Amino acid sequence: MSMMAPPIILLKDGTENKQGKQQIISNINACSVVADSVRTTLGPRGMDKLIVDSKGKTTISNDGATILSERLELNYFIGRHHPPLTLLLTLKLLDIVFPAAVVMCDIAKSQDAEVGDGTTSVVVLAAELLKRSKPFIEEGVHPQMLIRAYSKAAQEAVRYLDSLAVKIEGDSALRDMLVKCAMTTLSSKLVSAEREHFANMCVDAVNILDERLPLNMIGMKRVPGGSLLESRLVRGIAFQKAFSYAGFEMQPKTYAKPLIALLNIELELKAEKENAEMRIASVDEFQKIVDAEWNILYDKLKKIHEAGAKIVLSKLPIGDVATQWFADRLYSLSSSDMFCAGRIPQEDLDRTMAACGGSILTTVTQISRDVLGECDKFYEQQVGSERYNFFEGCRKAQACTILLRGGSEQFIAETERSLHDAIMIVRRAKKNDSIVAGGGAIDMELSKHLREHAKTIAGKEQFFWQAFARSFEIIPQQLCYNAGIDATDVLNKLRHKHAKGEKWAGIDIHSEDVKDNMMACIWEPSLVKKNALISAVEATCLVLSIDQTIKTDRLPLPARRPEARCPASPSSKKLP
Repeated sequence: MSMMAPPIILLKDGTENKQGKQQIISNINACSVVADSVRTTLGPRGMDKLIVDSKGKTTISNDGATILSERLELNYFIGRHHPPLTLLLTLKLLDIVFPAAVVMCDIAKSQDAEVGDGTTSVVVLAAELLKRSKPFIEEGVHPQMLIRAYSKAAQEAVRYLDSLAVKIEGDSALRDMLVKCAMTTLSSKLVSAEREHFANMCVDAVNILDERLPLNMIGMKRVPGGSLLESRLVRGIAFQKAFSYAGFEMQPKTYAKPLIALLNIELELKAEKENAEMRIASVDEFQKIVDAEWNILYDKLKKIHEAGAKIVLSKLPIGDVATQWFADRLYSLSSSDMFCAGRIPQEDLDRTMAACGGSILTTVTQISRDVLGECDKFYEQQVGSERYNFFEGCRKAQACTILLRGGSEQFIAETERSLHDAIMIVRRAKKNDSIVAGGGAIDMELSKHLREHAKTIAGKEQFFWQAFARSFEIIPQQLCYNAGIDATDVLNKLRHKHAKGEKWAGIDIHSEDVKDNMMACIWEPSLVKKNALISAVEATCLVLSIDQTIKTDRLPLPARRPEARCPASPSSKKLP
């Protein structure tokens, strides 16, 4: 009688091990739930999401990357006899039941970082590709066959997309194209009512920058209160006035071509430490100690003054003595008035250095004109209920700042995220000046082309191409759903017009009909669609290639050691 082989245990107790076809289907279901959480935000009539985190902070947004970066708990049922499964979609925390679902969050954040717009579209498209793949997996088709077919279809789609893109030439035509692309991006945001105003503002902000178009040279400052149209663009650096001591009011608030000293030095008298001890023999010795501390501070102030600086900015505090000393320069024999501000945020100090030049000094021993920044004009002005410092005509680099106004903090925060997307789109469109029509027009044209190309393929791969082509119709379909339009009727009209050769036929949300979106100036950079297509296909292939998930159990937290007690303490003595 043969002995049974003992079982081989590779994983420790508590480790979850799921594999096979059911694991692939489970991953597809999880990714679909992620897409369902953001699909209603797509398009001009998309809805917003209100997210409250564990600290009570409220975020209102319809940006896919912003929503998926928050901590969401979503429940869904796989079947009637299965308990609900909870997805924790978080990139920073590790409480994730389905790790494959994080791929959807990653492609949304990648799209936001690379292009700035299309974050919802890329998630919805990837989920639709996975949904079309699910029947093939259930019927026993090997995932690698789908991956190969989708990769080939994606290459053909990108090739056809490049051939459809329209190149824009001429400065006036280029600016008009940039404004139209920014307006298309802002049409689905909370600021859609004022999209023309903000589109021109975004284009002007990008045009101020140099040829490298550095994004960090565009600053945004939130100023609560006022109307949305009171938001304005400053051609330079602007930040909120820092805390000031007595004597600040005596300092002038306007300068022409001033030199700027950027410091990381504390210009105030140090307070004596607690329990400090000084052994002195007479009152004169104590006076010498006090005078020495004052002389050290005055020497620093004199060196800054002798270097020719008119504006003194420091990350650390500038005390009342130094503030009064700078203000007194106005009435000194040299008549060299000076302005100072302490406790400047590091971000504002870095932007000022990058735009105006100079260096952030940690000592004034070797201070000279060479390490000072310079601008054409400095002034202080009231904005809302706060005072702001403005630096215009920066010498080293071109920079600008957008002052955002609005009624509530959440609304201003969403406006900032919307303008960030529009600025990213304008930057990419300026570097790659080719456009396609939006409103689902390019998606329907790609779908039609791939369906026709699929007919030339023999074998079962043709079905995979057909599924890939049908997936593109989810974008116009979801636009109709979100706008309350009959999606079936509109999609039939779109298929009919594209079959007749009207390649730019798309959805007109306002008339609830189909029209030529290229003539209607509903444009978006071709790079947005190209990047979304590539990212969605890569995410789909990645999820389909995962057939096993191993999740190890978390290590228990170490037990707290009992506190040692002193034998002499009363609590350690035994009672009689």
